[in-house]
Amino acid sequence: MRRPSRSRSCRALPDSYNRRPVRPVESRIVISAPREAVFEFLTDVSNRVAWMDNFLDDYRLNRVHPIGVGAGAAFVIDSPLFPQRAESQIVEAEPPRRLVERARIGRLGRTTGWTEWELADNHGSTELTVTAWTEPGIRWDGIKEGLGGRPWFKRQLGVSLRRLRSIFEESSDRPLARATVAGYEPLTAARYGSGA
Repeated sequence: MRRPSRSRSCRALPDSYNRRPVRPVESRIVISAPREAVFEFLTDVSNRVAWMDNFLDDYRLNRVHPIGVGAGAAFVIDSPLFPQRAESQIVEAEPPRRLVERARIGRLGRTTGWTEWELADNHGSTELTVTAWTEPGIRWDGIKEGLGGRPWFKRQLGVSLRRLRSIFEESSDRPLARATVAGYEPLTAARYGSGA
């Protein structure tokens, strides 16, 4: 007995379908602060709420210690057409020059996203270059990104970098907003080694 063939629309993607990265979005800015200070600020992911909340909502840390390799957060990318959940984690750090983050974006984390932060010394100031790109899990994810997602993201990233620069260059009497781990209360957390 012969098995019925699947229709063309139900077939899996052929092996030749490669998840080519979508063209990267790049933005750069010069910040009047030492490169080490900017790098230290970037590696603390709990600070991102203070300057990236223009397009990231519901920002929560993935672990209690928010600094360095392994630190990450979960959030909603609040794009106008297709808001998506995402999780991001720092995977490489070369102090004080480079930081790389990997993200899982969208339904079931199908799309892999990358963000690379490069810091260059510019006569006492810091030239910060941010490059972000994605590797869509399926063609539809790539199409959604092509429907206005890239220009919108580039604008939002530019706004965020200008807000980051103002944190370093303008004095403020208010403390910066910081993200926390959902449900974590430091006063009730276990205190290891306290002898109690």
